[in-house]
Amino acid sequence: MSFNEILLGHSPDADDAFMFYALAENKIDTGGLVFRHILQDIETLNRRAALGELDITAISVHAYAYVHHRYALLTAGGSLGVGYGPLVVAREPLELQDLKKKTIAIPGTMTSAYLALRMCLGEFAYDVVPFDQILPAVLSGRADAGLIIHEGQLLYSRAGLHKALDLGEWWSRETGGLPLPLGANAIRKDLGDDLISRIAPLMRKTIEYSLAHRPEALRQAMQYARDLPTDAADRFVGMYVNEWTLHLGEAGKQSYRLFLQRGYEEGLIPHPVELEFVECG
Repeated sequence: MSFNEILLGHSPDADDAFMFYALAENKIDTGGLVFRHILQDIETLNRRAALGELDITAISVHAYAYVHHRYALLTAGGSLGVGYGPLVVAREPLELQDLKKKTIAIPGTMTSAYLALRMCLGEFAYDVVPFDQILPAVLSGRADAGLIIHEGQLLYSRAGLHKALDLGEWWSRETGGLPLPLGANAIRKDLGDDLISRIAPLMRKTIEYSLAHRPEALRQAMQYARDLPTDAADRFVGMYVNEWTLHLGEAGKQSYRLFLQRGYEEGLIPHPVELEFVECG
């Protein structure tokens, strides 16, 4: 890797494509830095972060518990569910107590959605399925229910499935209204203070550009919208690229800390987690 080339990992999803539009299409001045975009599903990115393979990466807040010695969290680029979040869906209506006895398809054990569901339900039987195959897994009967992230949150009812649980609503009730922390942008600490200080503001500027040029950024994002019509894709992007994404703020940071602290206290994370934040301006 040349000194000026930055490996940037993110998901092939409408919200990430929207967020990084300005960087991907050279719409902002990067000061000579070249960003090589690596598009992979979030569970793969989580595991690559554990190996320190990417300079900047989208990461599940849950997975950060295992890489906090190597990465810091950027205050721009976070994904939070403000009273909404990952859903558990099934072929028939189910109550919360019913879910505890079901096999649930999940998008990966390092995802924040999985950690939130463990905190909500306790132990349950699960089957790890690629996130974009969870709806088919439920429809086919491979799983009794499915934990859906990304665009599936807007597509499940079209497939005739029923919502059994909204983890964003659950977390809001549990915490007195805090948003559910799902994802973040993490940056390798060993890049050094000088390079980090050059990169961090760009993470905010790319989001600012997209929000200010929404129609053109949304056209880019539609390549990754997976069957969503434009109005639904715009709604989905708005759910996860908003003022919280521009800057976590103290409430966002508090929610991140509480989420990982509770995971540790419930024995779901093996050690306390010291969160380190890099301000993006």
